[in-house]
Amino acid sequence: MTKSQTSYGDAGFSQFIRMAFSRHLGHDREDYEKPVIGICNTFSEINRCHSHVKPMVEAIKRGVILEGGTPLEFPTISVGEMFTSPTTMLYRNLVAMDTEEMITAQPIDGTVMIGGCDKMAPAQLMGAASADKPAILFTGGPMNNGEYKGKTLGACSDCRFFWQEYKAGTVDEEELNAINERLAPTAGHCMVMGSASTIAACAEAMGMMLPGGAATPATENERLRLAQETGRAIVRLVKAGIRPSDIMTRESFDNAIKILMAVGGSTNAVIHLIAIARRLGIDLSLNDFEKHSRTTPFLANMRPAGKYQMQDLYYAGGISAVLKELSPLLHMEELTVTGKTLRENLADVQMDQEYRDIIRPLEKPLHKEGGIAVLKGNLAPDGAIIKPKAATKDLLQHKGKAVVFTSLKDMKERLNDPDLDVTPDSVLVLQNAGPVGAPGMPEAGMIPIPEKLLKQGVRDMVRLSDCRMSGTAFGTVLLHVAPEAAIGGPIGLIQDGDWIELDVESRKLELLVSEEELELRRTNWKPPHFDDYTRGYPILYRQHVLQADKGCDFDFLLPKADQEKDRKETVAASGATT
Repeated sequence: MTKSQTSYGDAGFSQFIRMAFSRHLGHDREDYEKPVIGICNTFSEINRCHSHVKPMVEAIKRGVILEGGTPLEFPTISVGEMFTSPTTMLYRNLVAMDTEEMITAQPIDGTVMIGGCDKMAPAQLMGAASADKPAILFTGGPMNNGEYKGKTLGACSDCRFFWQEYKAGTVDEEELNAINERLAPTAGHCMVMGSASTIAACAEAMGMMLPGGAATPATENERLRLAQETGRAIVRLVKAGIRPSDIMTRESFDNAIKILMAVGGSTNAVIHLIAIARRLGIDLSLNDFEKHSRTTPFLANMRPAGKYQMQDLYYAGGISAVLKELSPLLHMEELTVTGKTLRENLADVQMDQEYRDIIRPLEKPLHKEGGIAVLKGNLAPDGAIIKPKAATKDLLQHKGKAVVFTSLKDMKERLNDPDLDVTPDSVLVLQNAGPVGAPGMPEAGMIPIPEKLLKQGVRDMVRLSDCRMSGTAFGTVLLHVAPEAAIGGPIGLIQDGDWIELDVESRKLELLVSEEELELRRTNWKPPHFDDYTRGYPILYRQHVLQADKGCDFDFLLPKADQEKDRKETVAASGATT
């Protein structure tokens, strides 16, 4: 009754009135003297990836009670990618703030957070890092595989694949609707190695989720057992006084980056891991991702970069099996939410040889390097991201003329114009779709192939933007170009017909325009005028969001020493004077 007291000016009265109003749950005073565990329930009928979590919440409660704690549910914001306008990334920081404030303000000793759709889990980890009370992440789990005429379907890689074929005229509307019915067949989040699966994998590698938590499908009995064990584990963490800052260390973030590379995970995870780390004062940068990409082999044969899905990975042993295979490269003494080290968690894990096409041996990887590459050059002074293994090999070294779209609206209006001056060798450029420009950096980076080229058989082109793409997407897509166009980044200086050179092996992304011409364009550049949002949270977002290479968090949520440093670095890199 003395935790996080409401301010009435009288501590004794605060306890007295709190107890009176707490009795409606049937608890006595001694129940609140046990470890009080808040269960951050993000159930939602709109966010379908969280619509199935109620039985899991009940299982978590059972586990808390079995271990001698008192479970108390509380709600926070729940957002889902397909059901949030304009994009869930705009609201990730709001979810993080909600999570942090409720953990801090309420009289609880520890928290279990229910994640699922791809921005929820990173937001919750950001909030938990800042609140720094004992916490465990639990997710609703991935969907089962879909199937259509003997072909395995995966949401939402096949959403994108078949929509593109429909636009190309190779799939008719009747077949498209039949496929649509089978793309998301069960409860759970996307079952390919998209952002949701990737963040769950990273959380397990960091030690913030119980072993097995990332890959177990939403429909498996095992997920309910994991939920109950999560309830028990959080009580043990509270009793031991183990906090997120004890678990999410610099070394555990290295482990998370390595698992990201080994499973060919989502590019979104780069932004999220940086944001979570910086909440803890850990200066994670794109250089860390590039370093580990060069030295971490690609082991898990997962879509969209491979051919299997989360249900298959579960049968093969899940993320625990990948971690075991990767263990010679990991920091094995890092503490986890089990109260044990990563080494102890993996001690009894064995790899079944029957599943070796899903999880390759360390000495015989799918690829020698990891699934994400960081590019730099005069076009991206602070970096850009690509998934080489989900791209067309022949386009990884490419030189082409820019076809520029100055906004999402401009792209929508002109992309399929029959008179658009575009060829298969062109580089499609989307400006002003970044954190500030959009706002919220939507998943529009997989710029659609113009319909006239689709009908000629073109299925991939080099595409370049300051926004993101879904972890389920694919193609030769350059993302997160920083600084973004809306704050004066070089991507905003590109004009139609400019030559752009891409060399992924050399990690180079260059605008082949003279420095004199670029300086003239900088002088003439004017910041865009925004009239789409005039009040509320989106204005706060635009005023305070950091760039992609800094995690897109709000500047005022970082440790104070980092705030002014970030602002100066961003302005200097953009070359802008505003």
